Amino acid sequence: MSITRRKLLILAAAVGIVAGPVMAHAEDVLNVGAYPTNPPFEYKNESGTFEGFEVDIVNEAAKRIGMKTEIADLGFQALFAAVNSKRIDVAISSITITPERLKSLSFTQPYYDSDMGIATKTDSPIKAEADLKGKVVGVLSGSTGETWVKAHQEADGFSDVKGYDTQQNLLLDLSAGRVDAAVSDIPGMQYAFTKMKDLVVKERIKTGEQYGLMLSKDHPLLGKLNDALTSMKKDGTLAAIHKKWFGSDAPADSATVKEMPIPKA
Repeated sequence: MSITRRKLLILAAAVGIVAGPVMAHAEDVLNVGAYPTNPPFEYKNESGTFEGFEVDIVNEAAKRIGMKTEIADLGFQALFAAVNSKRIDVAISSITITPERLKSLSFTQPYYDSDMGIATKTDSPIKAEADLKGKVVGVLSGSTGETWVKAHQEADGFSDVKGYDTQQNLLLDLSAGRVDAAVSDIPGMQYAFTKMKDLVVKERIKTGEQYGLMLSKDHPLLGKLNDALTSMKKDGTLAAIHKKWFGSDAPADSATVKEMPIPKA
């Protein structure tokens, strides 16, 4: 064995000894992935720290199971690969619970009800879905909005569908006229439109969507996190978080208040 190789092996062993306690400490950390430009659900403040409705939820849920969070900045589509590869434990970012996703992923009980909407410039002649024939429609890639638009493209006659990596880029192109309409979750768009005054939701698409914490299939923390959400609903914590970020009380029969089971495929 050469001296160089011997030194490398000794160094590797030393690193392994040092890494041991770090890995043990990491067991107390819930690794979370989040899409950073999705207010009021999650976004980065001026100091680079994550804030938002879902950030408060996952932080409180982690606290209740004796863990602390570390939140990684990931693109929306990257969240799914990161969960499947177990790079992260949990993904947040207005992720809709769907039968298709439940085939390969797990979700906690839902904590928010939502619908999608068709948004345009305020002065656009487009009023509803029927007016999208021959139009270019923008979507967030990998979202349920993209799924809906592609499923309706042939029947409704959209001339093209453009996918975007961020909601911000989608809405900026809508404002600039590079797409005729955008289809996305209503809450996030309405929040953005408090600043982008030239855009408006023209029609609500009733989808009955619900958001939950997304984990890899049968993740060992699924039950614990779901129980934490149940306790947060029981003691009013989730309702208080809703009021903090949306300025209104959650409906009594909504997923924010009503205790629900873990979704099954």
